[in-house]
Amino acid sequence: MRIALGVEYDGSAFHGWQIQPCGGTVQDALQESLQRIAGVETRVVCAGRTDAGVHAMGQVVHFDTAVARPLTAWVRGVNSFLPPAVAVRWAQAVPDDFHARFSARGRRYRYVLLNRAQRVGVWQGRVGWYHHPLDAGAMREASSSMLGEHDFSAFRAAGCQARSPVRTLRRLDVRRSGEALVFDLEADAFLHHMVRNLVGSLVYVGQGKHPPQWMGELLQARDRREAAPTFAAAGLYLAGVEYAPHWGLPEPAETFLPEVLGL
Repeated sequence: MRIALGVEYDGSAFHGWQIQPCGGTVQDALQESLQRIAGVETRVVCAGRTDAGVHAMGQVVHFDTAVARPLTAWVRGVNSFLPPAVAVRWAQAVPDDFHARFSARGRRYRYVLLNRAQRVGVWQGRVGWYHHPLDAGAMREASSSMLGEHDFSAFRAAGCQARSPVRTLRRLDVRRSGEALVFDLEADAFLHHMVRNLVGSLVYVGQGKHPPQWMGELLQARDRREAAPTFAAAGLYLAGVEYAPHWGLPEPAETFLPEVLGL
């Protein structure tokens, strides 16, 4: 039987999603907890690997098991063994041809950036921070040139293993909410560090270091060295993963708003 899970986590204390020799990853924690319920080694496949310090509100994983358990055991039972920063939100049996990664039609990310002179206190690790005032209007203008199918080589990490740098960005919204700037992005898929690199370059535009048309110039140049440095991981959330309706998976929950954080 193949089971899909919806998972959320605070990535602050983890070395990213994927298992590493040093341990301490979200995948380690989830697999160890699943094994406690299944009684046998259980390996999971995720929809999108996240880096150290990156969070998820709508991660989706699948695993195969020959062990019969009620779906509640894969939620409440697994949660009873997980560390506090990780929680399974739902479990559902799926056909054998479902794949958390390859069946996904799109992914949503949200970046929350605290924009004030004083550094982060209470929300350390949960939001990014930039001390200079930023022009959200200029950033919105710059983001419009990113939409559509493009070669995003200027915004991919040097070690990105994707076969192609071409992605279709369906949404890149920038809005201000109190002291926070909120970036919402949707695409068929994302390159390694693509969201954080886009945010970093938009921050340069917001500060006035470059005009809005600079973002389009970066796309055309296809040179990572021309863009801004990769922005901090702390404010990045995997908000949800989109699947075709016939899989019958729960709709991704709406990611929290900065207003909830008191920003």
